[in-house]
Amino acid sequence: VLYKEGLGTGIPTPVTPEMERVKRNQENISSVLYKEGLGLGTPIPVTPEMERVKRNQENFSLVLYKEDMGTGTPTPVTPEIERVKRNQEHFSSVLYKEGLGTGTPTPVTPEIERVKRNQENFSSVLYKEDLGTGTPIPVTPELERVKRNQEHISSVLYKENVGTGTPIPVTPEMERVKHNQEICSSVLY
Repeated sequence: VLYKEGLGTGIPTPVTPEMERVKRNQENISSVLYKEGLGLGTPIPVTPEMERVKRNQENFSLVLYKEDMGTGTPTPVTPEIERVKRNQEHFSSVLYKEGLGTGTPTPVTPEIERVKRNQENFSSVLYKEDLGTGTPIPVTPELERVKRNQEHISSVLYKENVGTGTPIPVTPEMERVKHNQEICSSVLY
């Protein structure tokens, strides 16, 4: 914990309202007591939708969400359901290659050989070795256009000259989606 020892003197900066706000927020984030001086909120009526969300929230946070589920409607086991079940077992099991059996041999066609060679090129760092000489082709306007597009795609600078966007108003629907997104991505949901 001696990392501050040889620090020296710094340049003092004035305490701005923004710095005070950040400091208060930092205290709230790092403190267990962030709900202490909360004060009174504005009461809102409890709607059926709020009750539904509250029940769902309890289901998410409880280990007991499957208790008191009641009886469901049985569905017949169709071939499609059996196929999905088998696939699910393959996805969740490390043993998905066990009991594979023998395959049907396919003839080696020129297309298969071409794909095999391409696959070797993809997986090998040496794909440019033994390249040989190419056939020169004239530089057409189409080639120049493709080359410029390729530079834009592969360059980090493709967003440089984007220009200004069209601002859109924030609607209640957008607010709702944003709030739901925060709930989905938060550990505290």
